[in-house]
Amino acid sequence: MFGIKKVSISFLIIAGIMLAACAPAATPAVVESPGAEAVVTEAPVVEEPATEAAPPSEPTTIIVALSSAPTTLDPADHRERNSETVIRNMFDGLVTRDNVSGVHNELAESFNWIDDLTLEINLRQGVKFHNGVEMTADDVVFTFERIINENAIEYPEAHTSPRKGLISPLESIEKTGDYTVVMHFSSAWPVAMQMLVHQQIIPMAYLQEVGTKGFLEKPIGTGPFKFVSAQPGLMEVVMEKFADYYGGAPDLTPVGPACVDTAIFRVMPEASTRVAALLAGEVDIIQNVPAELITTLEQVPGIQIKTTAGTSPEWMEMNVNQPPFDDVRVRQALNYAIDKQLLIDAIFNGKATPLAGPLSPANNYVNKALKPYEYDTKKALALLSEAGWTDSNGDGMLDKNGQTFSFTIDTEEYLRTMAEAVASQLRAIGIDASVRIWEYSVVKPLLLAGERQAFLGDWGDSAFDPVGHMEAKWHGRLESTSYGRGNFSGYNNERVNELIRLGETTIDPLERAKIYDEAQQIIYDEAPAIFLVLPDTVGAAAANVQNWEPAADGRFNLHDVCLGN
Repeated sequence: MFGIKKVSISFLIIAGIMLAACAPAATPAVVESPGAEAVVTEAPVVEEPATEAAPPSEPTTIIVALSSAPTTLDPADHRERNSETVIRNMFDGLVTRDNVSGVHNELAESFNWIDDLTLEINLRQGVKFHNGVEMTADDVVFTFERIINENAIEYPEAHTSPRKGLISPLESIEKTGDYTVVMHFSSAWPVAMQMLVHQQIIPMAYLQEVGTKGFLEKPIGTGPFKFVSAQPGLMEVVMEKFADYYGGAPDLTPVGPACVDTAIFRVMPEASTRVAALLAGEVDIIQNVPAELITTLEQVPGIQIKTTAGTSPEWMEMNVNQPPFDDVRVRQALNYAIDKQLLIDAIFNGKATPLAGPLSPANNYVNKALKPYEYDTKKALALLSEAGWTDSNGDGMLDKNGQTFSFTIDTEEYLRTMAEAVASQLRAIGIDASVRIWEYSVVKPLLLAGERQAFLGDWGDSAFDPVGHMEAKWHGRLESTSYGRGNFSGYNNERVNELIRLGETTIDPLERAKIYDEAQQIIYDEAPAIFLVLPDTVGAAAANVQNWEPAADGRFNLHDVCLGN
């Protein structure tokens, strides 16, 4: 039923895979760039100490193939993952995250909550920026004021940092010593540590000297790699090891300078191109391995495949304010009509988890009592019949008051296969479901205006906390706020809204769990979406890539990665 795309992609590159399987294991190529070399890749498994490789005698370069280009190298001016992936190899934050959801001190030496609204941060001393200047409290204050103040980024025109929403309760920050700052919040913010992971520190004096335009041309941070060069459109970014790196988070081994000399991020949008480049030894690590090729690649000598639970759950939101989806029985019925395990096996090669509700299974506050809607077409048809949808004329299609149950699933190109599979399963029970592909920037305003029937998409859950996710997807939309900014179903339940806001300011973890459990239960029962799956994050690397593990949030942390013989 769902094999057409799988066969076509496999056909394009299967010959290359077979040739690679018969050839000696490929040796990653060293790529030279004017001014330096560089390439580094992901982070190690946190639970086990990473194995340190002996320093190589020859300069080493590691090349990572990305599926899309970063939009900027300014840590304050983006909201997408590949930008953060590249940026976090050149810039460090007060804290960092391991490969799952643990938070660890990085540039911050310690934190002290003076009260629920006031956080004192003691900074690590002796940390140098790539230009040799020591990082101090002035840089930290400048970094956060540039994020939270209106129109603080002046290039290409004055605008407010898109990352402000990731730390919206922060009202102000002050320097209380050369290596001490105090943050003042408008309300209690239990998710502060998880959210601070997403903010990296920049040098105040350097940016003030060169301006944002100059900073973009030569960014400077405190991270394990320093900028060398970039191609137009950031289609390739070259970095070299920063010899004076302070070492990184002290409790994430190994600590010290990066293992490789050069790190290169190269954009290869087509999955088949990334796979072919890996097989040919042109790159060392690739992201977003096509699910249909995982089993085949696992059998190729010289290739390692690794997976971890992802952070982008997928669902089909239904417009709850328009027929037929204004009837909860219809929405529940469509959840019962979908065989999620078949989707997982056919589309993801088994590398996904069925969703049991509105939060990712990996979220720290997921309601574990919820179970995925079972696949039960009889129950689905019974609910639809109760809502008035039956096959009254025997043509195999459901109808009501002379109208066939017909609607369009809107989606983006990268989710076409999933949308077509869902439509196929709905047609099997008599619903005339079709698929239409959009550019996200075009369809998003239509979705927020309530002008579409259904949208199959995903939404990042990389903070591993409901804050940043629940208010975006499941809170009623409020103009001029972040609430409902990704709510494409028009769902608006006052009790859920109240619980979401309460969860944002409740400190006690047990109380927060109760709050979010109730909210998830209500959303599950009212079913504003077909809760589909959480795909795994799947990466591949050459056999000589050491200390590499894919991170759940999709990052490539190259500080620890080494290249063996």
